[in-house]
Amino acid sequence: MVTLNINGRNMQVEADASTPILWALRDNLNMTGTKFGCGAALCGACTVHLDGAAIRSCITPISAAVGKKITTIEAMETDKVGRAVQDAWVRHDVPQCGYCQSGQVMSATVLLRTNKAPSDADIDGAMSGNICRCGTYQRIRAAIKDAAKTLA
Repeated sequence: MVTLNINGRNMQVEADASTPILWALRDNLNMTGTKFGCGAALCGACTVHLDGAAIRSCITPISAAVGKKITTIEAMETDKVGRAVQDAWVRHDVPQCGYCQSGQVMSATVLLRTNKAPSDADIDGAMSGNICRCGTYQRIRAAIKDAAKTLA
């Protein structure tokens, strides 16, 4: 049994310490907002925050999260920056299939926490590990800039 702090709550996970955070969230805790994409940290669909940093939960074992704070897409609704990102996503009609969007929102939220007025290059750099098979990259960039203005 491992205790993890997820979205501000301590939760018990019955899993091996080497189990990736992604599978603890999805299989053990039924938190399905975080998606499985590639399993090799290449696509970003599984992005969550670990102590405020965007990480790929498909390759990060739960042992690396003990004593730290995991934040998932489920908590973004009540997070000021996360809410601003989600609202901008809707205004700019970013999602098409929607599969990558939780990871995209999580990465964009970390960017806007650390950079209040990101340039196109800043956005491209922060989002480069998140793949959108539908190709909504221009709308993602526009939504991030919109969210930044909302938060200013």
